[in-house]
Amino acid sequence: MKKVTIIGLVILLIAGAISAFYVTKQNNNLTETKNMETKEIKTIHLTKADFLAKVTDYESNPEEWKYLGDKPALIDFYADWCGPCKAIAPILEELAEEYDGQIYIYKINTEEEQELAALFGIRSIPSLLFIPMEGQPQMAQGALPKATFKEAINSILLK
Repeated sequence: MKKVTIIGLVILLIAGAISAFYVTKQNNNLTETKNMETKEIKTIHLTKADFLAKVTDYESNPEEWKYLGDKPALIDFYADWCGPCKAIAPILEELAEEYDGQIYIYKINTEEEQELAALFGIRSIPSLLFIPMEGQPQMAQGALPKATFKEAINSILLK
């Protein structure tokens, strides 16, 4: 009888410990979610309609590139499932904060905006479009380190 009682207590202790672990984990996840919600996101997500209004209206003027923005821009063509895209997302947020007021950093989800991805011939992601105020935009591909982003921003967009 003592063995049964001891085994029962051990099972209850283990169950309690497991339950406490999961409650703590859920509370940590809620805290992380709240922190993410309160952090202001500086990058700007674009839809096709936004792109036509803020970047270029390729439907009205398909023959000529005419940038519509008032500051240079960097567009990140990404997908939610893409590992390298996820890796550069925090870098782009940092850059959006560092260059706030000087450039726009836009994001286009290639899964949702397939027409825009096709328009720019996006075949691998992340693909990055650097748009200076004057001249033609320049495309880069791959997960670039922050230093390379800064160099490109300073030499292409803010020259």
